[in-house]
Amino acid sequence: MPLLIFITGASSGIGQALAKRFYDAGYSLALAARRTAEIHTWAQAEKLDPQRFQVYSADVSDIESIVAAGQQCIQAQGLPDVVVANAGISIGMDTGVRTDLDVMQRTFATNNLGLAATFHPFVRAMEQRGSGRLVGIGSVAGIRGLPGHGAYCASKAAVIAYCESLRGELRASGVQVVTICPGYIDTPLTRQNRYSMPFLMRPEVFADKAFDAVQRGDRYRVIPWQMGWVAKMLRALPDAWFDRVLAGRPRKRRVDEA
Repeated sequence: MPLLIFITGASSGIGQALAKRFYDAGYSLALAARRTAEIHTWAQAEKLDPQRFQVYSADVSDIESIVAAGQQCIQAQGLPDVVVANAGISIGMDTGVRTDLDVMQRTFATNNLGLAATFHPFVRAMEQRGSGRLVGIGSVAGIRGLPGHGAYCASKAAVIAYCESLRGELRASGVQVVTICPGYIDTPLTRQNRYSMPFLMRPEVFADKAFDAVQRGDRYRVIPWQMGWVAKMLRALPDAWFDRVLAGRPRKRRVDEA
């Protein structure tokens, strides 16, 4: 019986690239997203076997919606071997603008509560089975705060800390928690950025490396590795130096600048 992977945010970008990589490795797919039509169009273009994938309509920012999608997956396809909480949003914010507080609320609802709610339907069943891999997609942006990225950086720092906590909770159960922190990946999410993106990586290259990390059960992995070193150096900088390095850096587009 083929292995099964459940992926959120599977309608584009990293989620889609991961779906293709795991499919090529023999996995069956359970794909969750708000834009289900895009998944079906992509699956048809890639000539995926209809017997090896199912699509679930879900909004990860709505807890009941994504929990229901996970439960439907278990009923229809069985308990996944791998669950990837990939869905996320990245929008610039200015704390002095009232409507940007709503942006922050939406970001946390998607990137943090949505991640925990994605894992929720599977945790107890995986513990009982004694195996499974829960994969949280963080970001290098979660390692240090970047000007204009307050909501996104804070949310991804929370992803890293949450997955670390969950890993400790499940350590004796046989269920592994893998945190993957992408650097800059060429997706619709990054193409609106107004600043240079060192070591920009194609989604399919990222997916290859992420697949390897999941298969090995890595606890924490930065992809590409060069961004891991950049992040470590930034983390080691004294705050005054870090502030100076980031001074004048273009900020991420806010909602009313899109």
